[in-house]
Amino acid sequence: MKRTLFIILAVVAVFLVIGFSFSSLSRQRSDVFFNSPSFGMGGGGAPTDAPAAAEAPMQASDVARDAVTGQEFGNAGQTQTQERLVIENADLAIVVKDPKARMAEINALANEFGGFVVSSNFYQSTSFGKEVPEATIVIRVPAERLDEALERIKEGAIDIQYENRSGQDVTSQYVDLQARLKAKQAAEAKLLEIMDQATRADDVLSIYLQVQSVQTEIEQLTAQIKYLEESAAMSAISIRLIAEEGTQPIEIGPWTPEGAAKEAIQDLIFFLQNFVEFLIRFVLLTLPSLLLIAIPLYLVYLVGRAAYRRIRRSRGEVVEVKSEEVKK
Repeated sequence: MKRTLFIILAVVAVFLVIGFSFSSLSRQRSDVFFNSPSFGMGGGGAPTDAPAAAEAPMQASDVARDAVTGQEFGNAGQTQTQERLVIENADLAIVVKDPKARMAEINALANEFGGFVVSSNFYQSTSFGKEVPEATIVIRVPAERLDEALERIKEGAIDIQYENRSGQDVTSQYVDLQARLKAKQAAEAKLLEIMDQATRADDVLSIYLQVQSVQTEIEQLTAQIKYLEESAAMSAISIRLIAEEGTQPIEIGPWTPEGAAKEAIQDLIFFLQNFVEFLIRFVLLTLPSLLLIAIPLYLVYLVGRAAYRRIRRSRGEVVEVKSEEVKK
């Protein structure tokens, strides 16, 4: 037992020594390769000072990238005094006599306030069995005039069904985007400076690709900042315009047989339509579904019945054999 354990430990030690030897040898070879004068020059026996000067731009590029990364995180962590940036929006529904005319007035109101119309839609809706006009319009007005715009929109309204107002504070997001933008702009300037000093074509191409990537990020950050600034500067108001007749209750007038007969015929037509739809769904959906469920259940029933009969038959044969033995 001791001899076997000793052999195992010896084999493990030999493998460890071989592994350490190969790792140290490969490390020495890599150091010789990277420190050789011909590395990075495509071979050749150029003087040692020329490769060092050629490698300088790429090393400066790496240092610049590390410095830019540190600057980006440093700017993100700085405490900045920034005025609160809040995006305010409003949503309301009002009852008016003429939705189409009121929509035109709101359009003119947006232009008067220095805003604009985002979207507008005029359509017919069904209310109490009759079609009534209805409209929706979305406008943007300066945030400082939001209250005034809401008051002007509600003027002359017969009823206000609902009015919602929301605010979203995006100050931290805005500050973070600005800090990231400053870091990317500093990175762009540093990379352009290094590219001007580079002499090797490979170094110039590598730095140029980095510049393109940084410029793309700068454009994205600039667009996000602009969107937040415009959203905070111009508040959105969504208005639903409902016709007055669409909110009126059903009027009960004198009874007329013609009206009752017409309603009865309409109800009969609706009943026939629903019945035909029921038959179609029953034949195409319900009946196949029931068959898919019933067939496996019936097969299980047949198998169970056959097994039960076989067990019952075998028990009967056993009872008969025992009865014959008892008679003997």
